[in-house]
Amino acid sequence: MSPIDANSGAGIASVPAAGSAAHSGSGSGADGRLRPDPRSDCEDTLDLRLPDQLMALGANREASRSRAAAPLAVDAPDGPADALALPDVRPGIPQDDDLLDHVADWGATSTPAGRFRLVPVHLGRDLPLVTRWMNDPAVAVFWDLAGDAAVTERHLRARLAGDGRSVPCLGVLDGTPVSYWEIYRADLDPLARYYPARPHDTGIHLLIGGVDDRGRGLGSALLRAVAELVLDRRPSCSRVVAEPDLRNTPSVAAFLNAGFRFSAEVDLPEKGAALMIRDRALRHVLPRRHCP
Repeated sequence: MSPIDANSGAGIASVPAAGSAAHSGSGSGADGRLRPDPRSDCEDTLDLRLPDQLMALGANREASRSRAAAPLAVDAPDGPADALALPDVRPGIPQDDDLLDHVADWGATSTPAGRFRLVPVHLGRDLPLVTRWMNDPAVAVFWDLAGDAAVTERHLRARLAGDGRSVPCLGVLDGTPVSYWEIYRADLDPLARYYPARPHDTGIHLLIGGVDDRGRGLGSALLRAVAELVLDRRPSCSRVVAEPDLRNTPSVAAFLNAGFRFSAEVDLPEKGAALMIRDRALRHVLPRRHCP
């Protein structure tokens, strides 16, 4: 996440982005890109203290980045100018198919902080607000979208004019927009090149907009709520996934506290990411967490 990858929850700064996956690192595995968690697919970690393995990965990557000749963008949603081409939609999907099962119709859900719903972005209404959030330094360091409204507008238009595999949304809590989300088909995203994607895997990116809303557990509560919405409204989806920067420990902690587990270190073109997964099969055995 970014504020949530950089700001969401236990001291978060912000969630990275949909259409998303351009970032870097070093891993191992079948293609040298993944380093799976030895505990496999059946464990969930909910402790807010990050596992020593994750802390070591982040520290090692920070050391190697500091030696690099040129700095890399962190958690930029698309990488340099959306340079990474999207994979073709899988054969057999009708052109008019809604790839995310009508996010606009998902409705509201209760959270410890209030009633929450995802509202697809409308440029004429929402551009000034999202632009302001993107220019918050804590957000900009991960999303790399600081600048005038035209910068944010290009980013949003690319998703709004796309084929439906990524939907930008405002997160509205008790009638007030508090967060920006990108809900996307991870199996149809460049991210799918870097991990063993399953059909209908659904990805999320998030930033918490207001400074006062960060660092108090709100990000974790909203992540859990949105993961539940995805699993409720998308019956074909068995997993919700995310890929926060390994060095962004508050973001990773918020995902863990929301019922996600660390699955692997993933080397994306511009960041080393922690692949976080929320499994449908485990949703009913996870303890409920609440905002303080």
